[in-house]
Amino acid sequence: MNRTTLSLIAGATALAAVTGFASLNAPAASGDNTAKAATQQPVERTSLLCPQPSTSEIAETAYTSYTPVTQGAADSGKAELQAAAVESADSASGKKTGKKTVKPALKPAEPGKPATGDGSGAEPPALVGTAEGKFAPGWTVQETTAVAAGTGRGLLGTNCTAPDTEFWFPGVSTATGRTDYVHLTNPDDSAAVVDVELYGKDGTLKSTVGEGITVQPHASEPILLSTLASGQQTDLTVHVTVRSGRVGAAVQALDDKIGGDWLAAATDPAGSLVMPGIPKDATAVRLVAFAPGDQDADLKVRLASPSGLITPAGNETLHVKAGMTAAADLGDVTRGEAGSLVLTSTGTSAPVVAALQVVRGKGSKQEMAFIPATSPVGARATVADNSSKGTTLALSAPGQSAQVKVTASAGSEGGTAVTKTYTIKGGTTQDVDAPVPAGLKGTYALTVEPVSGGPVYASRTLASAQEGVPGFTIQTLPDDRGTVAVPEADQDLSVLLKK
Repeated sequence: MNRTTLSLIAGATALAAVTGFASLNAPAASGDNTAKAATQQPVERTSLLCPQPSTSEIAETAYTSYTPVTQGAADSGKAELQAAAVESADSASGKKTGKKTVKPALKPAEPGKPATGDGSGAEPPALVGTAEGKFAPGWTVQETTAVAAGTGRGLLGTNCTAPDTEFWFPGVSTATGRTDYVHLTNPDDSAAVVDVELYGKDGTLKSTVGEGITVQPHASEPILLSTLASGQQTDLTVHVTVRSGRVGAAVQALDDKIGGDWLAAATDPAGSLVMPGIPKDATAVRLVAFAPGDQDADLKVRLASPSGLITPAGNETLHVKAGMTAAADLGDVTRGEAGSLVLTSTGTSAPVVAALQVVRGKGSKQEMAFIPATSPVGARATVADNSSKGTTLALSAPGQSAQVKVTASAGSEGGTAVTKTYTIKGGTTQDVDAPVPAGLKGTYALTVEPVSGGPVYASRTLASAQEGVPGFTIQTLPDDRGTVAVPEADQDLSVLLKK
């Protein structure tokens, strides 16, 4: 095999490890396919974007970074989380002089140990992060903000997300008392061009304001959704598509009466969806769904409770018209027990996107959070910024029973990692007694790894009461994409170069 062929194979393997896309082996010259099965290799580079946490002067924001230990990962590497770069102007000439130098907002610790940072202060910026080598596989960053008073007061949390080109957000609103923003963050050296579309109960909300929004390099742009369309609607779905470049996207929903939180993007449209981890003391649950195709969707609504799948009385099904947003009030559907909402198609397999708005508390002491439909844990998922009190881990196996391993990392300021294994019966959701690091000091991460059985869905709830208000935030745990399938290439590809 000549040097050119070796370079092609090495380059293809490296590309797969960095981008998450597997390369294909070429067929042999004889026509026989001798490609070996793909192997899972740790990714070599990961990017994460954190939206601007708050503009409130009394907001307090904490960041927690964590990379789980991954077998086969590189021995070295680096990671950094910086404020989104801004353009500085010369005060005399008014000419831009280039990117302003910013210090890292947080420097991640070694794999297996969380690192924390403070984002409090006057209008903290959005953050752009990159991890390479040993820091990259499964890297997660949690942004948690406490706002004591005002619109959107309460506990707001989100997992910083990887850049992408399409996002769905069912559950936003432009109703009286709601102030919702979609935050767009561009990690790259060139501008991104983005379209933001809104869909209500009657279909598309026509507007040209959301077309061709430019997000400057290494910058973040918050878009007030009420400026994109006239009128007020309680239930909307936002569709973010990127014409050029890529962005991170998240919705910040702020309410005058029931607090605020981040709404993460829902998983891709599908005929069956799971929204895991509704708090057992939820006083109000609202389901919002949207059918993006040209077919109506008829959905069976069930709750995966600790004892099995049950159908909520009065909300057995939901009809979603094509191109329109539908909603259903499920009330206190969990009735004091852990639960996950499961949607399945009853007729056509028309795909939908969906999310839940969840409320805890009563009267003036209410607080809200969101649970978007999410993908299964897959091989592994991690969530950071847990504490010995106020953390609830929900595990759901809507199909077959599953065995799950949960690891509590070392603490950010001390402590020893601990692992427990749980069995989740098929069709149920369990709020498990999650492990806590021995001798814990600071915060820690929880890593969930299915061992056997059917697909597992998971979420983590952080709760922190302030002046009688039950502040809380919920993050789902989809697969961390810490590894990628890389086919083994053991054949001579020089035949391709001769064609």
